[in-house]
Amino acid sequence: MKKIVLLGWALALFTQIQVFGQGAYIPFNRDYYHLVERYELLEGHNNPTFHTGFKPYRRDHIGIYLDSLSQSPSIQSAADRFNLAYLANDNWEFVEQETADSQTPLLKHFYQKPSDFYHYRDDVFDIHVNPVIHLAAGREPGFDNFRLRNSRGLEFRGSIDRKIAFYAHMTTNQVIFPSWVKDYIEHSGAVPGEGFWKRYNQEGYGFFSAMGHISFDVSKHIQAQIGHDRNFVGEGFRSMILSDFSNPYMFVKLNTNIWKLHLTNVWGQMTADVTYDFAGRPTDDRYPQKWFAMHRLGANIGKRLNIGIFESVMMNQFSVNYLNPIIFYRWVEHQLGSPDKIMLGTDAKWNFAKGMQLYGQFALDEFVFGEFFGIDGRQSSRNKYGLQAGYKYINAFKVNNLDLQLEYNQARPYTYQEKFDFQSFTNYRTPLTHPLGANFREAIGILRYQPIPRLQTNLTGMYQFFGDDPSSDVNFGRDLLKNRLNTNTGIGLFGHRIGQGIENQVVMAQFTASYMWKQNIFLDFSHTYRRQTAQNLDAPLVSNLTNLALRINMVRKDYLF
Repeated sequence: MKKIVLLGWALALFTQIQVFGQGAYIPFNRDYYHLVERYELLEGHNNPTFHTGFKPYRRDHIGIYLDSLSQSPSIQSAADRFNLAYLANDNWEFVEQETADSQTPLLKHFYQKPSDFYHYRDDVFDIHVNPVIHLAAGREPGFDNFRLRNSRGLEFRGSIDRKIAFYAHMTTNQVIFPSWVKDYIEHSGAVPGEGFWKRYNQEGYGFFSAMGHISFDVSKHIQAQIGHDRNFVGEGFRSMILSDFSNPYMFVKLNTNIWKLHLTNVWGQMTADVTYDFAGRPTDDRYPQKWFAMHRLGANIGKRLNIGIFESVMMNQFSVNYLNPIIFYRWVEHQLGSPDKIMLGTDAKWNFAKGMQLYGQFALDEFVFGEFFGIDGRQSSRNKYGLQAGYKYINAFKVNNLDLQLEYNQARPYTYQEKFDFQSFTNYRTPLTHPLGANFREAIGILRYQPIPRLQTNLTGMYQFFGDDPSSDVNFGRDLLKNRLNTNTGIGLFGHRIGQGIENQVVMAQFTASYMWKQNIFLDFSHTYRRQTAQNLDAPLVSNLTNLALRINMVRKDYLF
């Protein structure tokens, strides 16, 4: 019955489709999105086409923005002009500027456009089909077998009658992960960003990955999306509100754009937990589900500032009351007498100078005023929140295409946890926000440099400090799958601080060089160093991974946690 209500509500939207040009959404890819967003920083003001606070973006919106940049005096370097042409070629059906045709199409019908293995376009039907390949191999000292990835699949996108856009991405994967990722999987029972998995060659994992959606315009200012995918809120490398770390989930989304306001509503169904067999593998049983609703209102204030406020709720039982797109969820929760988990907060970005941006987030899980401002209240287990502060500097130190990003993230113990089953801020046993869950501090530095148009380099360094649990029956506030009431720490209500439990420190650095041989065909080299120390370790855990990869139409997989 619950699914029927949600599906019926989505179909009601579907029947209101109007005649407007329509583009599918571009999967969230940090490298790709950085190329788009750096133009906004070069211009020094918010772009007039779409808000960047909620991702992913629609292709037709990107096309409109690229056309507005075609004569911009801010785009001066050869790399910036190359990137603009690359993005235009990738979204050629939505740009007015001239894009390239392939000089030597394959068998006359394939790769007529550099971005499409095959495309067909008339007044009714538009389709673009591409292979998806990611082949990688690397060495990690201390392990005999290669760390490898073998991903093959297909993606396609297009539209019908220029009204209904669609997108699908499907791959089959066999992966032997780096050691720290394997440890994470064995502890949580979930592959980050993926769903059901099986064993592969004893220490590897095999899984099928699929994402897809349809999108359409309900009216001139209201857009709808129904799909199985991820969403991301904010301007940072991480998100403390909603990130892409967990596996895809089913959702319905409405985007309403009026004046300088952008209201986003998301209603989704998520996997609350997973059952495992005696060998520790996911079973074929039906897993328990939970329901998620969120709305975020973003506003451009002047040309340089954008502020968003959000509210979200996680339900173990579906309620039609949360389908209301504008009402306060906290009021609904009180009226229902329900224990649903409510979170609220804000995010912001300020392009305070050309090439520079400050951004941040604040996510509030629970707050008791008297305890927070009391003598010991700031360390109350009931004051739970996460925050982020970041800085971007484009063409840093007057070097073309040298981009710097600095970011700080933290979450107090027990943030995103809940005292009732299936209401933690998780999906398929992985966090919906930061990979570390809660009870941590983190500092990140990213240096991107494009020395020549086809070569992108990236140096990412991070420091993490977090507290872990000594055993499964103790909860110091990091593991989001644990019940918040079952702390068993001996601390009581007060005295809770970030890093409590077994203190861990992680220092990590990754250098990546990606050469784009053809449109969306990349050759990657990367080296990753990771060092973890903890109070219960006799010696540091040190990992060095050197990796080579070929990618075609696929996001680079980084495991920076």
